[in-house]
Amino acid sequence: MDAIKKDLAPNGGDYTYADYCKLNDDKRREIINGVIYLMSPGANMEHQIISVNLSREFSVYLKGKKCQVFTAPFDVRLPQEGETGATASNVIQPDILVVCDKSKLDKRGCFGSPDLIIEILSPATAKRDMIEKFNLYQEHGVLEYWIVDPVHQIIVRFSYDENLKEYKRPEYFSRDDIITPIIFPDLQINLTEVFPEIVEDYEDK
Repeated sequence: MDAIKKDLAPNGGDYTYADYCKLNDDKRREIINGVIYLMSPGANMEHQIISVNLSREFSVYLKGKKCQVFTAPFDVRLPQEGETGATASNVIQPDILVVCDKSKLDKRGCFGSPDLIIEILSPATAKRDMIEKFNLYQEHGVLEYWIVDPVHQIIVRFSYDENLKEYKRPEYFSRDDIITPIIFPDLQINLTEVFPEIVEDYEDK
């Protein structure tokens, strides 16, 4: 597949995890419905702070429990019917994910739907996170999907309705709120301790 070598995002084509593994450069990519996307450059400071704070909350809570938390880069293969690990046409790297079924984990990452996925918005990936990934996670029955907006310091949470096979209406949480994951009703996360204080005097070097 010569087209897979082009530095275009997105590229057309029916790419698979096997194609993804043949790429021998340092660029991070994702595949959504067979289309390959270059990921954005290194996350900015606010993104990193939020990621570290949220992942720490889950890591501390999950110590000694069966569920595990992972952070990017960590490959998640979401197969369509009949696809294998090699032929999976969806390969994504969520910012944070929680997996409770250990049979979905292997040396390459996760094969199947995580229980919870968190994406932290950046200008380059916001559309993908809010549309393409929303549809993908809903299709594959990810139980909880959180979209974190660092600029407005808001978390939008979607929870999956098993009967309707779709996400319920979104719930919104601000920096002043406490969010409790639906899959972990005894975990309370104070978002004041997740979102950084807004500082205006940082300058690009």
